[in-house]
Amino acid sequence: MEIIGLNESIAYCEAKGLAECLNAYAENCSGESILAIGFNENSGYTYITLENGITIRSMLGREVEYSIEDFWTDYEVSFDTYEEANNNL
Repeated sequence: MEIIGLNESIAYCEAKGLAECLNAYAENCSGESILAIGFNENSGYTYITLENGITIRSMLGREVEYSIEDFWTDYEVSFDTYEEANNNL
C-alpha cells in the first residue's frame, strides 16, 4: 500500500476526510485490497484507492463518494454508494 500526499502531521480536514473514507471502507468493502491512501492537494480529496478500481474519497471531511475511472479516456464517474460504483465497473 502506498501513502501519497500525507505527512507525519495531517491537517484537520485531511484527517476528517481520511476518517470518513476509512469508515466507508469498513462498512462497505472491508477485505478489498487497498492500493493507495492519500491526499490530492489539487482537488482537496482524501482518498482510498482499491485494487478493484474503485476510489473512496472525501473532500474536506464531507460525505464520501465512490468513483471509477476509465484509464483509456481519463473520464471519472462518481457514485453515492459503493454498490453503484461496483455495478458500473
